[in-house]
Amino acid sequence: MPTKSEVIRAAMLAKDWAKAVSLAAKLPRLDVHRAAILDAHTAYTNPGFMRQIGKDIDALKQAGQAALIQRFPLQ
Repeated sequence: MPTKSEVIRAAMLAKDWAKAVSLAAKLPRLDVHRAAILDAHTAYTNPGFMRQIGKDIDALKQAGQAALIQRFPLQ
């Protein structure tokens, strides 16, 4: 059975960023990457809300991707 980290890395390799962000957002320990990953998750699941509060959806998604790459390196 693959670990959660392995499933996230597999989604990242498949370029399925929405799935990778969604899986990572459920993890309890994301350290300094937590805010970027949670903001990216909200950008994927509720972009209208993020637009209403003046956030750039694409920038949030890119920041989430960068945080995932740092937090879950692909070796």
